[in-house]
Amino acid sequence: MCCSRPLFFTCLILILHLFAPTLAQTLAQDIHECSDEGNYTSNSTYRANLHTILASMSSDTKISYGFYNFSVGESSDKVNAIALCRGDIGTDECRSCVNASSQDLLQYCPNQKEAIIWDPKCMVRYSNNSIFGVLKVRALYTFENYRNASDVDAYKRVLGPLLQRLTNLAAAGNSTRKFAVGSEAAQDFQRIYALLMCTPDLDEVQCKSCLEQTKSKVFEPCCYEKQGGRYMSPSCELRYESYTFYDPKAEAPPPSLLPPSSPPTEGKESKPSRTTIIIVVSTIGFALQIVCIFVFYFRPRKSGQKVKSTEAKHEISSVESFIRYDFGTIRVATENFSEVNKLGEGGFGAVYKGKLQNGLEIAVKRLSMGSRQGNIEFENEVLLLARLQHRNLVRIKGFCLEGNERLLIYEFVPNASLDHFLFDPIRQVQLNWEKRHQVIEGIARGLLYLHEDSRLRIIHRDLKASNILLDAYMNPKISDFGTARLLDRTEGNTVRIIGTYGYMPPEYAQCGAFSMKSDVFSFGVLILEIASGRKNNSFPEGLLSYAWENWRQGTPLNIVDPTLMVNSTIQILRCIHIGLLCVQENVNDRPTTASVVLMLGSESITLAVPKRPPFLMYMSSTGPDMLSRGSYQSRNNNVQALVNDASITEVYPR
Repeated sequence: MCCSRPLFFTCLILILHLFAPTLAQTLAQDIHECSDEGNYTSNSTYRANLHTILASMSSDTKISYGFYNFSVGESSDKVNAIALCRGDIGTDECRSCVNASSQDLLQYCPNQKEAIIWDPKCMVRYSNNSIFGVLKVRALYTFENYRNASDVDAYKRVLGPLLQRLTNLAAAGNSTRKFAVGSEAAQDFQRIYALLMCTPDLDEVQCKSCLEQTKSKVFEPCCYEKQGGRYMSPSCELRYESYTFYDPKAEAPPPSLLPPSSPPTEGKESKPSRTTIIIVVSTIGFALQIVCIFVFYFRPRKSGQKVKSTEAKHEISSVESFIRYDFGTIRVATENFSEVNKLGEGGFGAVYKGKLQNGLEIAVKRLSMGSRQGNIEFENEVLLLARLQHRNLVRIKGFCLEGNERLLIYEFVPNASLDHFLFDPIRQVQLNWEKRHQVIEGIARGLLYLHEDSRLRIIHRDLKASNILLDAYMNPKISDFGTARLLDRTEGNTVRIIGTYGYMPPEYAQCGAFSMKSDVFSFGVLILEIASGRKNNSFPEGLLSYAWENWRQGTPLNIVDPTLMVNSTIQILRCIHIGLLCVQENVNDRPTTASVVLMLGSESITLAVPKRPPFLMYMSSTGPDMLSRGSYQSRNNNVQALVNDASITEVYPR
């Protein structure tokens, strides 16, 4: 074949993508419900039991089948919790999902005794009432694929028996697994794929009853014409689509309906149907090769252009068709990028507030003409941001590539950045300890997503207070990924140091060596700043030195912001302890991001004794302001060193 294999498959993926149904945005996000069964106080035994039980579920290595059932406490302080993962995901992925969902649920439903969250891959539920073995179909959530089936009656004639078969299969499962997936051939060469599951604490009758009630929603007028949908209740879940959304290896063959001498395989078609498919597929394959050859030989090239940049362009084209804005729309939204709407100088350009015609407020990063960030870096950043979805990350809404203009469009976060409040003596009072602890936990969860749970492993490399934005409820969102380097499960080195001194670990600032532990170090500095209410360079000897000496001498309260001296001293000191563990000089001594999240979420976990942090020299406040800065903040003391032409962001698959 004339076309190279990577290019051919890139073409194939892009073309097939045009025909694949796009899942409604809601299906890819978590759904939660906060019950009105009562509240608990921040210092109560119920809260302590709840944090203990949620931490225990995600850290229990004895359970490998994806269903967790725990109870902690007595009488009115008793907490019952269950977690269920999809049967087609691995043990590590399950624990990661349960951990992240548990932390999200605590933030979604603060101080509420009963709550539930459905992630695409797992469900977590807790209550002060008995929930084990209790059927509950109430609170059924329904989300449909926005596309309609071309022949609704034919589609449903196949879907009905498929769901019934999988209902029986799932209900017949054992006490550790009630899960079934399967597919059937439908019209127009399509297949219907379905996934059904119950919590294994239900018996067969209860599971079947739950799925039957859920299944009835599929055929109601609201949902009858849809190509897919997701239906969730506390006791069971059903989902079907016209494309594969689960691991095909989990699909069990359907029971044989013919004599053993001629057993049919699933989806086996008649000879005329198979012949038709072969002809159509062959024709499409030939056409794709022609397209591929044309793209390969007639696309414009640059001397020395890397294959990596070509692949990035192919990948980004699929993103462009979904979230691309024209320049005129953004110019109107920002009132021609007026100074009045300017929010500050972000990484590689100014950031403006805008308002689209539909009333949606946005933040627009306009890359400066003098920016070192070229097409490859810009495309990589778009590719990166478009794939990230987490409540503690600033979300990209779109982008613009038009002429010399390169714009990134983000969600607008109303409260600016963390340093805007934390280091201002007037605004600082709006950040009591409860809110500061909420910020610390949110940043940790966002980092865990970047390091472990996203499709690509992402190391931020410039985590600092001005890169943490606060929404209307003071929830933190990590911003500015323009300086991030993506890794495939390996550590890295760079000759271009991107970041801010004071937040950099010594191995990165001195040698350019970075890893996930680099971000952990920066996070530790952030924790100490949040607890003290002061910048890391506001101490003559540096914040790390000041904090370490007071900790070593038994006077850790000297570190704490005096305005926080209320009833949270123990929790504040615990956070300082965790911060000191994060900033230890030896990389191997620092905890992992997952460990940090666990330590923050459970006060029952014993913390190790911290070792000495590095005592770094801090730049003066008059130093050059050259590096990546906060998206909405225009004044930070950064310094750039060892700069060459290495790209600042590289994309690798996880």
